[in-house]
Amino acid sequence: MLRNPASDTPPNAAKLPAHQHVYELLRARILFGDLAPGQAVTIQGLVDDLDAGMTPVREAIRRLISGGALSMLGNRRVIVPELTESCIEQLDFMRQSLEPQLARLATVRVKDEDLSSLKAQDDALNTAISQGDIPGYLTHNYQFHATLYEIAQAPILSATVDRLWLRFAPSLRVVCGRYGTLNLPDKHADLLVALRARDAEAAATAMAEDVHQGMLQIRASLDTASPAKRFD
Repeated sequence: MLRNPASDTPPNAAKLPAHQHVYELLRARILFGDLAPGQAVTIQGLVDDLDAGMTPVREAIRRLISGGALSMLGNRRVIVPELTESCIEQLDFMRQSLEPQLARLATVRVKDEDLSSLKAQDDALNTAISQGDIPGYLTHNYQFHATLYEIAQAPILSATVDRLWLRFAPSLRVVCGRYGTLNLPDKHADLLVALRARDAEAAATAMAEDVHQGMLQIRASLDTASPAKRFD
């Protein structure tokens, strides 16, 4: 299921096993672009940065590699993969196939208190956009989608979408850095209107447009992106 981390520290972190805690920390670094596409880091560097043991860091890396969020370079280095044109096309297709369906399911199950929560998250997102707050934009955009997909109560679809977000989300940070936040796509207002009207097809259409416009921005950033700095 799509999770909803608002910071590097997962909720109830003290109750998590060490390997899960480290996984959530590293996952958040990838999800919100703190590790940029093409940026290589050493395993020891992650151990030091996350203040964690070698074994839980290795386990977290193994899990993230299996989901395509990281790649092993050898020589004790890992890297966030850079997206190719083909990857973007596939991600766009997969997201437009799955996320509109989650919006349909959420429309059937959404409650008034859910709508209030989504509206508050969208308000926070709009504030971040107006202030040029890139971390805020990335966090609140993800939280909006995560909350909606939780409402849908479709854990298999949500888990699949979660893996897709880990593949493209680091590139959103690149988009924000190049274009700022004011011109970023946002169909959330249309989606909220559809949810309130319990119009499943309108919700699906708004979601498909939101997804596609975001992927177009990522595609446009490919031509102007420069190689990321690599760290020892």
